Amino acid sequence: MDKMLYVAMTGASQNALAQKAHANNLANLTTSGFQRDLEQARSMPVFGDSFPSRAYAMTEKPATDFSAGALMETGRDLDVAVDGDGWIAVQAPDGSEAYTRTSSMNVDALGVLRTGNGLPVMGNGGPIAVPPEQKIEVGMDGTISVRGMGQNPSALAQVDRIKLVKPDLSTMVKGTDGMIHTKSGQPAAVDGNVRMVSGFLEASNVNAVEEMTSVLALSKQFELHIKMMGTAKEDDEAMARVLQVS
Repeated sequence: MDKMLYVAMTGASQNALAQKAHANNLANLTTSGFQRDLEQARSMPVFGDSFPSRAYAMTEKPATDFSAGALMETGRDLDVAVDGDGWIAVQAPDGSEAYTRTSSMNVDALGVLRTGNGLPVMGNGGPIAVPPEQKIEVGMDGTISVRGMGQNPSALAQVDRIKLVKPDLSTMVKGTDGMIHTKSGQPAAVDGNVRMVSGFLEASNVNAVEEMTSVLALSKQFELHIKMMGTAKEDDEAMARVLQVS
């Protein structure tokens, strides 16, 4: 009975992990630029001195859905999103380079251009610093232009250019910090063909109906595994009573 119990237990534990992934997706339904997490488990036979007699559930390496979300118009000049394929480079807290597809940017007290969650936006030579300005414009190619205090409306000066990249998606992975990184850890090369739009934010690519359906299906599977564990306990108790009688 212990074999049946452990088989049911592994299934229940993997169901619980899968539910966590879908619950996290639902929690980030309205998070701009969120890339939903995928989950998958498979049956893994137990090999030993004899032929495999049972199969445990084993989680596959989780993946991320990198498909683009819908663009939402905000009208704010520093709200930017990638138009098509590509990524915006930012500096992660550990100093490495990370990537996002959209950001509600702002300029801090030191003039550093940062994302909505406080990460510096990367330019040609590192984090972008903006001089005191009256207006900032972001071009389709990521060019940052500013108009100084009291200057003529047509007097725009180019400050820097946002680093835009388009690496192969198979080389990218979501880290434990929730940011997108390259698997090698090396910065991706600049791609001049990537375009972005100002005044828009990219919505999450989470489908609420699909995620809720998955959660309900996994809940039913979890209940079945718990019932199997209960059945294993009942069988074990029945066998114990038979042995006591004999």
